[in-house]
Amino acid sequence: MGCLICERIEMIKKGTNPYFVIELETGYVVLGDHQHFKGYTLFLCKQHVTELHHLSKNFKMKYLEEMSIVAEAVYNVFDPEKMNYELLGNGDSHAHWHLFPRVTGDTPQKGPVWWLPREIMWGDSKRPSESELKTMVDELKTEIIRLLAKCE
Repeated sequence: MGCLICERIEMIKKGTNPYFVIELETGYVVLGDHQHFKGYTLFLCKQHVTELHHLSKNFKMKYLEEMSIVAEAVYNVFDPEKMNYELLGNGDSHAHWHLFPRVTGDTPQKGPVWWLPREIMWGDSKRPSESELKTMVDELKTEIIRLLAKCE
């Protein structure tokens, strides 16, 4: 079986991934297909590695810096109380960050997002409409570009 993250990156390169936000030096920013946590974003590493320590030092440091900028942009656009950052790899081992904006009451009890039943977190009702998705993509892309410009 192929790599789901590599397949998503190929969709981005072909222009067929509607969740694609922006390409950065070390990765691709995409909104999550399901938005139970409004603003849920992923940062997909351009290199197919399973661990951060498999990246060269310079690439790794840039990847972490860019992930932090993406997380800040998500925070600025979606105004959560707290951001959760996760690089897991239990399902898809290709390095990718899950950036979850969190607000009080987004889960029935305090704890990690993964405690939610799959049908709640990944239900079809959690997919944004085409217009909602476009607005989210545009706003997040604009904020990432603004933050990157501040870094120069």
